[in-house]
Amino acid sequence: MRLFANANYTFIDKRRTAYVISAIAIVVGLGAMMANIALIGSWQNYGVDFTGGSLVQVHFNSERDVGEVRDALGGVSGPEVTRFAGENEFVIRAPLDEGASVDAVRTSIEGQLQAAFGAGSFEISRTELVGPKIGAELQQKALFAILFSFVLTLIYLAIRFELRFGMAAVIATMHDILITLGFLALFRVEIALPTVAAILTIVGYSLNDTIVVFDRIRENMGKKGARKVDQVELIDRSINETLPRTVLTSGTTLAVLVALLLVGPAVIRDFSTVLILGVLIGTYSSIFVASPALVEIRKRMGDGGDRERARKRRARAASV
Repeated sequence: MRLFANANYTFIDKRRTAYVISAIAIVVGLGAMMANIALIGSWQNYGVDFTGGSLVQVHFNSERDVGEVRDALGGVSGPEVTRFAGENEFVIRAPLDEGASVDAVRTSIEGQLQAAFGAGSFEISRTELVGPKIGAELQQKALFAILFSFVLTLIYLAIRFELRFGMAAVIATMHDILITLGFLALFRVEIALPTVAAILTIVGYSLNDTIVVFDRIRENMGKKGARKVDQVELIDRSINETLPRTVLTSGTTLAVLVALLLVGPAVIRDFSTVLILGVLIGTYSSIFVASPALVEIRKRMGDGGDRERARKRRARAASV
């Protein structure tokens, strides 16, 4: 990473351009969500996990691959197929159309599997109905998990650094979530439980990247003579010092995720796509959103936190 050994970019000066780019992305995403409400009745394209449907558990007498079973049921556009427990055990989740019954879905799946693998090659061991009430509860719990992560982040950073850093990190994370949800709404990516896991992973990745930058900012602010240096210049220097690490970490992570997207099974493509988007947005936000947000917050709150810490240090030194 010698390319960034002497990096001296003025990131903070470009914050207004970044604000415009982020605002456009968020507005487009919100517009897509409202369009989805009008067209499909929901702001996101929820899958069976959230909307309810039928669940069919199938046991094959011989070893089968997930891809084989999925292809027999219509491929990517068909029901969701996942391996369950043993090698030959699968769970099939299918939406329940209005007026249709669970028995009708079971009969349809059974007929397609018989056509592909032959009668007697499998056994349906369980058929269940996943009601919309359960799906609504899952939506609430997913939202609660994301909001809870925000609260914990604010508390952690307020203790580890100070409140201003926590506020800036939460702003950047909310930015990442809004843009990601806008992307999902715009392209109507199906929201399933793995997608929620990907969003929570994005929260963790974005926070990790932001904390690395913030830790360097705090370190540079604590150096002798830091008060005489322009704070914007100091924050820019901190971002440049962590730039090699940021680019290297994001680059290697993206390489793995792109490989999963290109050669991985179809069932994890949405998961991989969301993570790729999240890594890109998280890297962007740690530089162009979190750090500028810290600058804006410091302008409004002043350096009271720094003065308070200095006062406590002097008090401890006097007591010794």
